[in-house]
Amino acid sequence: MSENSVITPQNNNYIVGQAEAENIFLQAWRSGNLHHAWILHGPKGIGKATMAYRIARFLLNGEAKNKNEVKSLQIAENTTIFQQIANGSALDLMVLERDYIETDRKKILNAIKKGEVITEDELSGLRKSAFIRVDDVRKVNEFLSKTSFNDGWRVVIVDSADDMNKNAANALLKILEEPPAKTILLLVSHNIGTLLPTIRSRCAKLPMKALQNQDVAGLLRRYRSELSEATIAKLVEMSNGSIGKAILYADLQAFTIYDELCEILYAKQKFKTSQLLDFCTKMATDSDKFSLLEELLMKVFKENMSSCQDVEALYQCKVEAEKMFTDCATVNMDKRMMLITLLSDICKVL
Repeated sequence: MSENSVITPQNNNYIVGQAEAENIFLQAWRSGNLHHAWILHGPKGIGKATMAYRIARFLLNGEAKNKNEVKSLQIAENTTIFQQIANGSALDLMVLERDYIETDRKKILNAIKKGEVITEDELSGLRKSAFIRVDDVRKVNEFLSKTSFNDGWRVVIVDSADDMNKNAANALLKILEEPPAKTILLLVSHNIGTLLPTIRSRCAKLPMKALQNQDVAGLLRRYRSELSEATIAKLVEMSNGSIGKAILYADLQAFTIYDELCEILYAKQKFKTSQLLDFCTKMATDSDKFSLLEELLMKVFKENMSSCQDVEALYQCKVEAEKMFTDCATVNMDKRMMLITLLSDICKVL
């Protein structure tokens, strides 16, 4: 694959730091008694979705004649199944994730009907539902009712299982209770404790760990070769073992955003109103930057909690921030006004 290609879990054939998780799955596969459902769990951005697609390629590529000779889940990029999964045309793989909201989904369908090409920038501007819905899960039943190609495996990837609402989770539970033969469900979870206990009890667990600092640095050099070593060192320190976060921080220029945030907060109540308004507008109108701001605010709270004169007030600001970002993820709220209020309150405390 070209180094200039857009790397996604679907087309990524390179994974580091997860050899233990890979060996756990391989041992289960060699036993001939592979569990029908697995939860791939661990911090966000460490390669869980990449591992899920890696497993899918491995199973859909066909059974090896001598299982004991298989030492890796790696499948060559020139194989048919690798290319099919990379371009989304694999018939025996279904991916369950948050769908676009109805109005934006119609935009995509209309573009397809007209033969128009939707650019990456246009796609990034479309909005997705806050949850995986029960209707989305019901599509899995339809998928599993069909005969697999060449009597092989069928694979369902749920990315992420944390995004299911209650009805969707209950619908998936019914599938887990009576799965068809030669079917495997791979549930990606950033916080396994939030899943229904009944779902957790019906799945094998594949724990995945945060990456070592040297692994994050190496991956940054591979995927963002233009970065200086000084910038890489900062990104490694901020990302806490998550290459996904490190790349996102690099692409969003997180250091610049953090400096702007601190300039406002540490000015206390002497900040320029226009600066606060411009900053909140910029953060509220970009979903990636809005999510990044949550993490940067948590960093500010952590750095100041022990030295702040009014710890209780700062803690209440932290609780307020957590609630605000949770509410914004589930209901339609005015993000800009909420940010203005929140940052103004923090300025009074620091």
